[in-house]
Amino acid sequence: MNFSGIIDMHTHSDHSFDGNHSCMLLCESAVAKGLDGIAITDHCEIDSKEFDFRAFATNQYFESYKAKKFFEGRLLVMQGLELGQAIYKKELAESILDKFKYDFILGSIHNLENMEDFYYLDYSEFDVPALLDKYFDTVYELCLWNRFDSLAHLTYPLRYIKGESRMDIDLSRFSDKIEAILKTLIKNEKALEINTSGLFQKINETLPDESIVKLFKELGGKYITIGSDSHYYNDLGRGIEQGMALAKKCGFDSIAVYQQREPILIPIE
Repeated sequence: MNFSGIIDMHTHSDHSFDGNHSCMLLCESAVAKGLDGIAITDHCEIDSKEFDFRAFATNQYFESYKAKKFFEGRLLVMQGLELGQAIYKKELAESILDKFKYDFILGSIHNLENMEDFYYLDYSEFDVPALLDKYFDTVYELCLWNRFDSLAHLTYPLRYIKGESRMDIDLSRFSDKIEAILKTLIKNEKALEINTSGLFQKINETLPDESIVKLFKELGGKYITIGSDSHYYNDLGRGIEQGMALAKKCGFDSIAVYQQREPILIPIE
């Protein structure tokens, strides 16, 4: 396939606990929208106490494989996972990665250890700077673990702290930690995700924002992935063009897609 349009590297099917539509329907919608490709990256929250990881991984992998084969030649379908909190149970996370031949793995932190997702927290009850200090330390540890391909939504907590709770956050306080994260990604030849979901939420910016994407490039970053983080078929590809424009503004001339965990650079037209 020749790639000249939109490739969405972060999507969720109904195999995600908060997903809504089948792998096949996602692919049908992607073709109808004129997308060139999607990565199906369902949530695998490794610290969940209620999750049947064996059944999830097997079923999600099998159904995404069927979609990949059915749409071959019409849509690049990448089999993937959004592997959440992998460092809390490394042995389990690594066993899943070793068992299945994924194309693409997003690494993410949605919650601190033994805490709820940042989505659920009441920030009036927390020392927010201390919370973010611990969050960025945890993301740094995830980057040192280094078993993913792209770091998802680096500034994820801000979706709720800054967006929903309308709290002013000066990220310069965490600049050393953020720079250490970016340098580790670069050293390990990993990608940074531009997550476009925030453009359509109260935070009204990508995760991370332009300043961090630009810093990643200035430090020597090579790989950028762009994902809508869609949980509904009609949100596929949402904001990807804006994400590509942002990447180009920050100095990137290509985006990365992945096959069998290997990056392929696609020029930004």
